[in-house]
Amino acid sequence: MAGGGFAVADAPSGDYGGGITFSVVVTCLMAASGGLIFGYDIGISGGVTAMESFLEEFFPGVLRRMAAARRDQYCVYDSHVLTAFTSSLYLAGLVASLAAGRVTRAVGRQAVMLAGGAFFFAGAAVNAAAVNIAMLIVGRMLLGFGIGFTNQVCLVFMTADLYLEPPLNF
Repeated sequence: MAGGGFAVADAPSGDYGGGITFSVVVTCLMAASGGLIFGYDIGISGGVTAMESFLEEFFPGVLRRMAAARRDQYCVYDSHVLTAFTSSLYLAGLVASLAAGRVTRAVGRQAVMLAGGAFFFAGAAVNAAAVNIAMLIVGRMLLGFGIGFTNQVCLVFMTADLYLEPPLNF
């Protein structure tokens, strides 16, 4: 169970001069947004791949196996295309994470964070408009590029010294 903080008696305590500044707030928001889009996608994709309407539209073979399952649904999701749909995001995220360091050095952290957000937005739009499996996979790959770029750059952004590069460490 999570608990609050604690204080140790006879330990030195003092004001270290830290405070909540605009730079600290922006850094926290950037860090949170990097993890937010990754967590959001994981939560959504797990639920969507089990939705009957989604399976009926894009994976009717899986839906037929689900209906024919007598005892349980073990192995009814055994579909290479469904696996490609799910894992395409993670593969694209890996590639983007590996490339993000060089891209960040070339164009800067702010540009890479904005590009990651644009990739994620484009992927969400493609997935929302998808009419076939190819569009779904392309959309998931765009989402993966967005997640890979933002997760790599958010870590760099959080660990960089805010006082070295004005303004706001961009």
